[in-house]
Amino acid sequence: MTTVAAYAAPAAKAPLERTTIERRAVGESDVLIDIKFAGICHSDIHQAREGWGTAMFPMVPGHEIAGVVSEVGSAVTGFKVGDRVGVGCMVDSCRTCDNCLAGLQQYCTGGGPVWTYNAVGKDGERTYGGYAEKIVVDAGYVVRIPDGLALDVAAPLLCAGITTYSPLKHWNAGPGKKVAVVGLGGLGHMGVKIAHALGAEVTVLSQSLRKKDDGLRLGADDYRATSDPTTFEELKGTFDIILNTVSAPLDFAAYLSLLRTDGAMVNVGIPEEPVRILLSSFFGHRRSVSSSGIGGIPETQEMLDFCAEHGLGAEIELISADRINEAYDRVVSSDVRYRFVIDTATI
Repeated sequence: MTTVAAYAAPAAKAPLERTTIERRAVGESDVLIDIKFAGICHSDIHQAREGWGTAMFPMVPGHEIAGVVSEVGSAVTGFKVGDRVGVGCMVDSCRTCDNCLAGLQQYCTGGGPVWTYNAVGKDGERTYGGYAEKIVVDAGYVVRIPDGLALDVAAPLLCAGITTYSPLKHWNAGPGKKVAVVGLGGLGHMGVKIAHALGAEVTVLSQSLRKKDDGLRLGADDYRATSDPTTFEELKGTFDIILNTVSAPLDFAAYLSLLRTDGAMVNVGIPEEPVRILLSSFFGHRRSVSSSGIGGIPETQEMLDFCAEHGLGAEIELISADRINEAYDRVVSSDVRYRFVIDTATI
């Protein structure tokens, strides 16, 4: 066991505070990672404030982890000391179900994936996330960060990057396809970058035009305000894919009207409250509403390699650990462009 410094929420909705946690000893299949940077995902806030239901406390959030290997177990062959690596939203799964064998560990049917924090591992111990100095993870759930990506801008890719890359690939975003990205935040800004790099024509749908210059700079071909009712009239039947990145209820009927025949609206943001969908919104054009959850380990590595090839890092604001609570409030207020990243050397 190793004692490391970390930032934890001691109770629901309580400010995060500096503390210490225990990391397990490095087993034969494990990798010990010196965490260099940890992104702040809105999911961290939903869980630390129990917006998604009852959680476990104290909680050390953080599932956008970038760091350097400092020790490897005796059976590990894929990593060595000094390697630049990342850890995303999960640190284990059953490994034997059809989904795990297909590299879709995020959809594990053998008890579900073991999340990086706010979960219980197979050993019966609580998992604690990346707002910490170090983490021990089974090597099978660690990915390599290519040299072409700086660690600070790579950290958010372990959630925001794969959460948008996976559905864009699955629904075949590329040349000849029109993609709308709803929301230009931590997820949305990566959705724009990735959809553009895949060759799709990209439109941002945002409440206002406040971030229009940013959206166009990041790769959008068009930027429309959803507060303007003419947007929904002018764009009716336009898109093959709508990637909804916001975690708030929407007028689904209005957004579904923007899809072409056989178009799909894919939701990657998770509202804390129920949403209402009229079935009549689907009829006539074989439209669909779906969802997507992160990506498996092979696809996460594919995403990192793709981002390195195309020079796609997250747009970040680097902060010290003592500003985490301030950052949480600013994320809720949409006051970040576009991802807070903690310099873990300040923990």
